Amino acid sequence: MAKRYDAIVVGARCAGAPTAMLLARRKHRVLLVDKATFPSDTLSTHVIHPPGVAALERWGLTQALQKSGCPPFREYVLDFGPFTVAGPVRPVDGVGYAICPRRTVLDQLLVRAARKAGVEVREGFIVDDVLVEGGAVVGVRGHQKDGKSHEHRGRVVVGADGQHSLVARAVRAERYNEQPTLSVAHYAYWRGLPVDRFEGYLRPRRAFAVAPTNDGLTMGVVNWPRADFEALQDDVEGHFMRAVEGAPALHARFRHAKRETRFLGAPDLPNFFRKPYGPGWVLVGDAGHHKDPITAQGISDAFRDAEAMAAALHEVFTARRSFDEALGRYQHARDEAALPMFALTCQLANLAEPVPADLVQLLEAMQGNREAMSDFISMLAGVIPAPQFFAEKNVARIQAQAAARKAPA
Repeated sequence: MAKRYDAIVVGARCAGAPTAMLLARRKHRVLLVDKATFPSDTLSTHVIHPPGVAALERWGLTQALQKSGCPPFREYVLDFGPFTVAGPVRPVDGVGYAICPRRTVLDQLLVRAARKAGVEVREGFIVDDVLVEGGAVVGVRGHQKDGKSHEHRGRVVVGADGQHSLVARAVRAERYNEQPTLSVAHYAYWRGLPVDRFEGYLRPRRAFAVAPTNDGLTMGVVNWPRADFEALQDDVEGHFMRAVEGAPALHARFRHAKRETRFLGAPDLPNFFRKPYGPGWVLVGDAGHHKDPITAQGISDAFRDAEAMAAALHEVFTARRSFDEALGRYQHARDEAALPMFALTCQLANLAEPVPADLVQLLEAMQGNREAMSDFISMLAGVIPAPQFFAEKNVARIQAQAAARKAPA
């Protein structure tokens, strides 16, 4: 008889591999498939803020990642032009640092961890169809490179296959809270560009950042308004360097560095939520919720959602909750956690518009206030909820402290 799985996970990167691993650690039968073979690269925001690193720590994977030559960093510098916010990020579960791993390293580590947990992994497996019987998803049909067709059946098919999810298309998953692509990004890796922290810069119609990654390299990225994408293609490097001229000290470091890779970028970065479940299927990671990469939340969000999805499916598989109840609770919790940062991210990603005046006033009030700056950094890193930081009482406190500092002795 053909093997029947509890879960078939389509997509083996930052959402799919952890979901599969965590289900297998709970003794469920899991098949994990991906069209890629590992190690392999993919477009990525790279940065894993402390909430994501804390998840890796819970899973017992931080030591292996550190051994890969990926340096941690605790300091963030966010330069908005007239005002700069700098300081350490607040810890999460004792983890007070971030990392910026290359995806060739991170994804292979996650796939290995899934396999070690007992997941059956099929690399180089291309899903051709999602199998539907009686109105419910029951499995997938696909092929390996040999071209031979294979069917795999399970209680649930997990779509962890990115924003353009085949699973989501097949089941016509509802989208909501949609906003179009607001900005586009190009990134590459440099050698000889000394960076020991995250540095982000916001300038008119431009945002750019650098962070240390594996093997002594530095990742550099620039975001532009979506409308500029086609005009950039004739000379991405030239446009990149002209953008970085907006931060002269950083530009000087770039002039003495050597670019080691080609530029990667994509014009299609929409902002949306999808309903993450239906008869026999669920969505996790970018397949269920995607937003502009300017705040670098994607990997940490994927880890958070993987933990929550694995917990919800475990409740279903052990008959502790019905499928609709468990996944309805998952959707509610996901949206409640993600919506505030989604709104802030879309606001920051609209590079065609100036920074809102109220945010500029708050940035000015934070100058010289180390605690407030650390809180602001921690909010953008997903450590402190945005509604908590922007609460009227907290903003008033920061402004009152600024007024007190300016008052004559």
